[in-house]
Parts: sequence; C-alpha cells; structure tokens
Amino acid sequence: MSNVKESLASAKVVESIPVWDFYESFEKRLQLELLGGKEGLSKVIQEKSINRPALALTGYFKYFANKRIQLFGAGEMAYLRDLRENMQELLMTEIARKNIPCMILSRNLDPTPAMLKIAETFRVPLFKTPMKSKDFTAECTVMLEDKFAPRTMEYGTLLDIKGIGTLLKGKSGVGKSECALALIERGHSLVADDLTYVRRLGDHELMGDSSELNRGYMECRGIGILNIAELFGIRSVRLEKRIDLVVSFIEWEPGMDEERTGLDQGYYQILGVSVPHVEIPVRPGRDLARLAEVAALIQALKRMGHDSAQEFNERLIEHMMGDAGAKPEDSKP
Repeated sequence: MSNVKESLASAKVVESIPVWDFYESFEKRLQLELLGGKEGLSKVIQEKSINRPALALTGYFKYFANKRIQLFGAGEMAYLRDLRENMQELLMTEIARKNIPCMILSRNLDPTPAMLKIAETFRVPLFKTPMKSKDFTAECTVMLEDKFAPRTMEYGTLLDIKGIGTLLKGKSGVGKSECALALIERGHSLVADDLTYVRRLGDHELMGDSSELNRGYMECRGIGILNIAELFGIRSVRLEKRIDLVVSFIEWEPGMDEERTGLDQGYYQILGVSVPHVEIPVRPGRDLARLAEVAALIQALKRMGHDSAQEFNERLIEHMMGDAGAKPEDSKP
C-alpha cells in the first residue's frame, strides 16, 4: 500500500500545454505552417481532443469546446466562404472571444481575410496543414495523449525480456545491475538503468523510458559506466517499452515467507495501474538473471492464457478427487 501512495505523490499530471510547445514538438510530424496570430503562442491547450467548430459557425455556442484545438476542414471553410465578410468577422470574433488556444486548417486550405484579421486582432495562432481532417485528428490525438499523460519516476532498471517489459527493483547493491548485464548478454534489451521514467497512456498502459542523458549507458559497481550499444550492439538498447512485469529482489532472511506455488499473484501499483509483481529472495548461488528471465516468460505465457501454477493445481485436484472416488478393491493386485 505504501508504494501506491509514493507513486501517486510523485506523479506529475499535465493539465495544459502551451501552443508554442505543441508547435515545436509536432511541426514536422503534422506538417504545420504558422499563418498568423504569432503573438498568441503562449495560449494553452487544456484538453487532448480536437474540436470541429461546425455548430459554432452557425451561431450555436452551447457546449462549445473552447479548451481544445479548433480544426477547420473543407466543410467548415466552404460554409464560411458562403457567408458575407461582415458575417464571417462576426462569427470568428465570437469564436475567438471564447479564448480558444489555436485554429488549424486542414488540406492546405487558405484562410479567408476575415479569419486572418481575427487571428491577428485576438492573438489566436492560426496554422494550416496538408493533412486530411480525419488523418490529422487521429495523428494529433495520439500525440496529445502522450503530452497529457500522467508521469512519474521509478527507481529500477527496465529491460525488454522476450517482448515483456520487466522492471527490476531492489535496494542499492542487491545485484540489479549485474542481473541486467547478464540478461543483456543473453540477447535481451536495456531500456533504462537505475531510474525509469514512466508515463500512463489511457487507463491501463504504462510506458517506460530513459532520460536522453544516460540512454544506452549502465553503471556497474566495480567496473564503472558501460556503453551498452558499443559493447553488445545497437539491438541491445530500446528507446521505450511497455511495463508488463515488476521483479523485486529482496535480501533473504531465515524464516521469511517465500512463494512456492505461484498461485498467489502479487501486484505493484504505478500511477494507479496494477502491474504483475514477483518477489525473488537474493541469496548466494542463485542465478538472478535466469530467475528474472523465467519470470518474464511465465508472464508471457499468462498473457497467452496459460498459467502453469493454475494448471498444475487443477491436475492435482483432479488426481486427489480420483483417488478419493476409487474403491478399496481397485487398489488390490
């Protein structure tokens, strides 16, 4: 329960994005061109959805989503051009007064003179893109989802083990780096060493990555800083990975409880998402890398619908029920 409070306390929730940040981040991918309203780039986008202001252009502003990016497609622009210029100015003024963050024209459509005038007067950034409205909406929504995603940091090393994003956790000096190094040597990939940056996409998916500064580097006690890509090849490093499993290394103590069957699945909370959690006691002679690798493979099997512990338990119950139903004489030679 304590790790839930710590994760939520350190979580960073993004409530708004400046238009200049949106423009700088996605200018190339969305092929954006700034046409006017440059002085309003400090305005903020407060919602991650796109709004088509078709109803607003008819004068109906009830439930108008003014916190979103306003996308003008072929339909909106055709309707606007059919209006007299004074009516265009009136409607665009009403829209601009709602404190919208910015306006974007799809299909490389040219703005009307009235639209350009209002953009400059009310300092509303006006862009255009060659993308179709449908494609722009889909692409931009995904990017905004990532920008608005809640974020936190987890102390642990993240690896891609056979497609399973595995976060190795444990006290300093417990052997996480040695375990990670052994896994990389076996062909698995490093995502982040020691400190993993996590963001939540949607309600149930966690993505982990590293900072730009130490991406591809590892610290190994007694050896120093290692460049993983140079030592093991570029395929040994990944930019990001979904977190599917948390493996915690804990120091073994006499009499401590250890999981023997695997029937009781534990979970670790990150940003309100429950991630399957395995605790592995550390003691001399144990191959931590092999155990972490097997834990990841078991998680991969569970995602495919195969639970070895549960299957064995069912077989055991069937065997016991069969023995209980056998007659005494059945056991005689």
